[in-house]
Amino acid sequence: MDVVEHEVLLDNYVSNIKRKKWENNYMIAEETLKLFRHFIDTIQWSTAKELLKQLRKYGLILTSALPLQFIVGNIVRRILNIVREEYTAARKSSEEEIDVQDSLHKIVTSEDDRDDYNNEVPELKLSIFEHLDEFQMEIESSNEDIAKQAREHIHSNEIILTVGKSSDVEMFLKEAAKDRTFEVFITDCAPINTGKQLALSLSKHKIQSTLIPDSTMFGIMSRVNKVIIGVDSVMANGGLRTFSSCHAVALAARHYSVPVIVLAPMYKLSTRYLCSYNQDAFNEFVSPAGVFNYSDSDVSKVDVYNPTYDYVPPENVTLFIFNNGGQSPSYVYRLLSEIYHPDDYDLTT
Repeated sequence: MDVVEHEVLLDNYVSNIKRKKWENNYMIAEETLKLFRHFIDTIQWSTAKELLKQLRKYGLILTSALPLQFIVGNIVRRILNIVREEYTAARKSSEEEIDVQDSLHKIVTSEDDRDDYNNEVPELKLSIFEHLDEFQMEIESSNEDIAKQAREHIHSNEIILTVGKSSDVEMFLKEAAKDRTFEVFITDCAPINTGKQLALSLSKHKIQSTLIPDSTMFGIMSRVNKVIIGVDSVMANGGLRTFSSCHAVALAARHYSVPVIVLAPMYKLSTRYLCSYNQDAFNEFVSPAGVFNYSDSDVSKVDVYNPTYDYVPPENVTLFIFNNGGQSPSYVYRLLSEIYHPDDYDLTT
């Protein structure tokens, strides 16, 4: 397949996301992985360096065209790290056997990061695809893996508060409700009002749930045992890009010393930070018609903004529950170093 055909695939991918063909981050993650698997299979390359160069080029095109879709960059960087890991593992296995006494010393002092990835490695493509299969299985099972931890964090007769509708939170609550009884307060998350959908879904599973206006969450917080929310992205410092109004909920929880638990698959862990000078690359704005009545007001001199996301600082988060277990916000930097390579943080270099 030539470069022109690859560019057509990239254009179609960007178009599908902008037209919201894929409704959630899970679908975007799967489609991104599928696209780059195809690239790895069809690009003409003989060394890992050539492959990395092409994948970084395509990744830069996508992240530049879709600056608000953090998931795209996350998947691209994860795939780049998989290529690096498989190359390093293949090189190690081809070297002479390491003595048992010296093995730990050589691992600690290895200089694999300085490798230029320019050596040809047999069966590298096969090992990359095997690793990508594992990554795909991780994405597919991430919600279930998070839900399996529900009984460790939700106990009988507790009162839980959540914001809007998150598929991760929904599955988490339903799993916990299999053998214990608790009550859930759900803020409506106006103006999109997705809280109604979650309340209806939970009621069908006989989970006692109460839909409340966003304005009442501070008054109800004193009765709450814990706050559980979903997230769009986890920032590199442990902060959150999540539903609008979540920051207010987190501040109320902090005032009453209520723990805030965040459910997040690992593919939502981003290398990006919220920069005060670059708010446009963090948030997107939708029509304010849901919060402002134009017909009854003179709005000729009024600017009304309706942001889609809130930023929640890491100090307002008590615990992250990833598909591989619970972690504190201060441990996010360690997770970043495990799943991404530092050289791939900036795809422009």
